[in-house]
Amino acid sequence: MGGKSVPALGESNSAYCFGPFRLDPVAGLLFHDDQPVPLTPKVFDALLYLVERNGQLVTKDVLMKVLWADTFVAESNLTQTVFMLRKALAETGNGQRYIITVPGRGYRFAAEVRRVSGNHHRASVERLTSVAEVSSSTSASVQEFPVYLPARREIKSLRHLQVFLAAVAALVIAASAIYITRGGRQHRSPAPIGRNMLAVLPFENLTGDAAQEYLSDGFTEELITQLGRSQPQHLGVIARTSIEKYKQNRVPVGQVGRELGVQYVLEGSVRRNGERVRITAQLIRVSDQTHLWAQEYDRDMKDLLQLQAEIGEEIADAIQLTLGPRPDRSPLRLTRPAANYEAYDLYLEGRYFWEKRTSKDFQQAITFFQKATEEDPGYAQAYAGLADSYAMMSGYGLEPANDYMPKARAAALRALQIDDSIAEAHTSLAIIAENYDYDWQTAEKEFSRAIELNPNYATAHHWYGECLAFQGRFADALAESERARQLDPLSLIIAADNGAILYFSRQYDRAIERFRGVLEMNPGITRAHLVIAAYVQKGRFEDALADIEAWRRTSADAPWISAWEAYLYGRAGQPVPAQLALEKLQQLNLSWHLQPEQFLDVAYAGTTDNDKWLAWLENAYANHSNVLTDLKVDAMYDPLRSDPRFQDLLHRVGLDK
Repeated sequence: MGGKSVPALGESNSAYCFGPFRLDPVAGLLFHDDQPVPLTPKVFDALLYLVERNGQLVTKDVLMKVLWADTFVAESNLTQTVFMLRKALAETGNGQRYIITVPGRGYRFAAEVRRVSGNHHRASVERLTSVAEVSSSTSASVQEFPVYLPARREIKSLRHLQVFLAAVAALVIAASAIYITRGGRQHRSPAPIGRNMLAVLPFENLTGDAAQEYLSDGFTEELITQLGRSQPQHLGVIARTSIEKYKQNRVPVGQVGRELGVQYVLEGSVRRNGERVRITAQLIRVSDQTHLWAQEYDRDMKDLLQLQAEIGEEIADAIQLTLGPRPDRSPLRLTRPAANYEAYDLYLEGRYFWEKRTSKDFQQAITFFQKATEEDPGYAQAYAGLADSYAMMSGYGLEPANDYMPKARAAALRALQIDDSIAEAHTSLAIIAENYDYDWQTAEKEFSRAIELNPNYATAHHWYGECLAFQGRFADALAESERARQLDPLSLIIAADNGAILYFSRQYDRAIERFRGVLEMNPGITRAHLVIAAYVQKGRFEDALADIEAWRRTSADAPWISAWEAYLYGRAGQPVPAQLALEKLQQLNLSWHLQPEQFLDVAYAGTTDNDKWLAWLENAYANHSNVLTDLKVDAMYDPLRSDPRFQDLLHRVGLDK
């Protein structure tokens, strides 16, 4: 714990009064209406340090150095200490807030503090004897439930010994409560393999006003973010896209657990009364519907975004203690919130449309993200959203890569200039490096950085899995894809791309099964129609044609229908209908204003004219098209692999290794 020195705990002869409490530094006691409040030495020291700096921000780093000056401990020890302190101060039931969490930084003692002349209240101290006697009878329980409890200072008198024993008694009570909450050692179910999974269900809007929906949506989003960063190696948090369905369709917790594959569910509600907001939250174990933890917060709405972040961190701390402390020592990485709720709301709207993955919706997303940056020019997340939208517009062949990818790069770099800990922006840079620059090394570096910053960011795992698959590293690719599916189990695009990796690895039967599962949910998911290619490789031409006909019913005369018809008929040995489909595709491209290489590449793959096919691939290379990213692994290109021109193109795209 090296670094700058920090002020020591004071040894003032004065006592401090706040609310119904009086804190006596000399006696080492906290009184509530002249009744002693049992505290562990560390909890007492934390309270004293905060009270002595009333109104000032005390960072987590400083507080840890004060409490554990000569010991290196995990941040979870501080979390537990503050949690126990809050419980001790909340016993008055008067709703007074004493300790304010400053998200990502530390704590501030907020109550009005008065200094009074020292009075050690010997009689009150002596009353602790009975508590100490209780503690001696429960010492075995303390040993059975190990808790880190280093001595605050050498015990120099009977008074200090009594205080220490009283603190041990309080710790036993707290430990027993946690022990009971977890079901006891003998009845505890085995820990699941890998991480525990948690779903934050959409918070209910109980204001009675649909216009206040942003309140509940904001708290849901903030909690997903905070919990996702609290202990990512040990707790996976389901992405927002997979919990959206439960906003209008409330189902039993057990069903949520089965559908999302989670062991825990957090649910809550938001009420507003004038300038006050009341938030309730409760943690439920899916297996037996046990409510492990619940809390209610009643706060002013002076700064809603700060309030969301603050309560989000407090709930994350409480859940961390309930599910088990975070063993790693890595600090939480918290991003700067939007400057106002208008910017934040615009950002959420942008992400909503971005997830739909259509030309119209991408344009809508860009509009919302741009408005968010206008509301708050320092909002890094909004720039990351812009980068993703521009990149996907290009990646889907909706706009020229040479026009849109530079815009995507500029937006991503602007986001990182504001805050380089934004996982979304690193992910954007990675997809630009992959799809536009064909720079696989940079792509991997940026994907890895994004996942390091936020291991619960499903999109980073999703796109990284594709990146690995394009290089032929299928085992690693499927592992990343499965991580994405675990974090966002209801995402159809993630499931479809999982099928694509299976197809690239030539596991055609598994790929067909995955694609068909997606198409049963939504036949409009374009990526899942790669099932046509899998059918062709299996020689199941009738099944491929059946999928094309079903697709036509949802997409009418879309160019991609004709492209896949040309491919299918060509590979099935029917050159005439293949040529007709190719000609129709060329006409449709003119009216749809799409980037031609996106679909002509597929169409030419069904012909025997390799010269034209290679010419179109060269055209795609000149336009920095992402259709070249699967050159190495897509079986569609097998007829070209022995051609030196194809080998040269593979080298230039960086996929010849």
